[in-house]
Amino acid sequence: MQRMSFVGRGRELALLDRLWASPRAELLILYGRRRVGKTRLLTHWLGAAQGRGLYWVAEPSSAFDQLRSFSQALYNFANPGMPAPEIFSYASWSQAFQQLVQLAQRGRVALLLDEFTYLLEADPGVAGALQNAWDHLLSQANLLLVISGSHMGMMERHLLSYQAPLYGRATALLRLAPLPYADTRRFFPGYGPEERVTVYAMLGGIPAYWERFDPALSVVDNLRRQFLESSSLLLDEPRLLLQDFVSEAHNYVAILSAIAHGSRTPKEIAAFTGLMDRHVPAYLARLVEAGLVERRLPVTASPEARSGRHAITDPFLRFYFRFLARRQSQLALGVQDQALAEIQGYMVDFIGMHTWEELCQEWLLRTSASAADSSAGEPRLPFLPDQVGSAWTRRAQVDVVGINSSERTLYLGECKWGGQPSSRPALRDLVERTAEIVPAQGRWRVYYLGFARAGWTPEAQQYAQGLRASGLQGENWSAVGMHLLDLEQVDRDLAPEVPQG
Repeated sequence: MQRMSFVGRGRELALLDRLWASPRAELLILYGRRRVGKTRLLTHWLGAAQGRGLYWVAEPSSAFDQLRSFSQALYNFANPGMPAPEIFSYASWSQAFQQLVQLAQRGRVALLLDEFTYLLEADPGVAGALQNAWDHLLSQANLLLVISGSHMGMMERHLLSYQAPLYGRATALLRLAPLPYADTRRFFPGYGPEERVTVYAMLGGIPAYWERFDPALSVVDNLRRQFLESSSLLLDEPRLLLQDFVSEAHNYVAILSAIAHGSRTPKEIAAFTGLMDRHVPAYLARLVEAGLVERRLPVTASPEARSGRHAITDPFLRFYFRFLARRQSQLALGVQDQALAEIQGYMVDFIGMHTWEELCQEWLLRTSASAADSSAGEPRLPFLPDQVGSAWTRRAQVDVVGINSSERTLYLGECKWGGQPSSRPALRDLVERTAEIVPAQGRWRVYYLGFARAGWTPEAQQYAQGLRASGLQGENWSAVGMHLLDLEQVDRDLAPEVPQG
């Protein structure tokens, strides 16, 4: 398994730099799902400039061992070259924090407390001790304190909720998001765009999962090694993720499987799982609270609309529950070929329905904010949407929709992940769905987008070029143009900027 070079996180590193440069005490609470890279972020920032501070990671041990470990780490940091005796420990966390304040009198100190939830498991009272120390000592010290944890449920209860001892004390909160698709270009330089999209559809943006893929192997070979061998550590990840939020996971597993197989509403989920209708909303609410599921609305609808659909937000979980969750017994017996055949047979539809649509929506958000296309010297897109997503009614659905309600402008986009160039009928069908998607109130200008992995036929390109001149319009809308893209173009436009200098 390779060791990942540090990729991305420019904004997060800038935030740490800003908090370090602050003239006052700062408290950052850093949280996020397992494996998302919190520890790598902290250690990379600390290693970029030696002497900035002390990094200490809690272990799943007793409360006494935790305090002794921290005490010795703090002593050794304050007294370099003079190791603390093995039995040394401060008498309490309050005393240890007092020593930290004295140390900060010599100069600014950064204390990075990682896996803080292990401390909470061993001694829930440590949150109250830290609150008392912050209120009376630490908030006046020359200190940057970072508290980080992966057990999302405990972080929310003990640090983020209204009832938590430290509620309102943090000067900054950072929920570390997965890496964007664009960073796959840096980490898998030998893969082409199709391969990197496939990897992202399976792993999402979780750095620890990327490290398990060997870029010298094909995507299929990596898939066999990391998902289809019963000894693979990735197969245990969904259970660990769910344990961060719930103690009894079986009903949640059933609901995630239902969503992964196309059930989107509570009624559909209840039918798929066999759970009682009245129980499903509570389970869904917990998954939404955990950030594993979200309820999506058409971007053209009001927040009170009842046409919501539930979706798994994490690509890794989406892939696992679609293709692997029900095959654990089979994989334990070493029967891989059937699972591989199903994945390969349905992967085109799976990517087209999920990852490709999400990347195209991201393209619209990023590209519409650009003032001009540097290669053409003219605006690529005419409007700036304030919301991007998808939209649907009982009779129609559009994959990519961008709306600016105040300007009465609308983007409608079609996404195709087939292996052959897409044709004119796909674009004509998109235009024919306009009246169903355009909001009823106001007069709207509509711009169309076509996203196709393999590009578009000459007839489709001719249709797009002639749309502006056609004067096409409906009862309360008019078409102003159409832009067609292929995977190569989307991949280039989403590529991370190369730092200058």
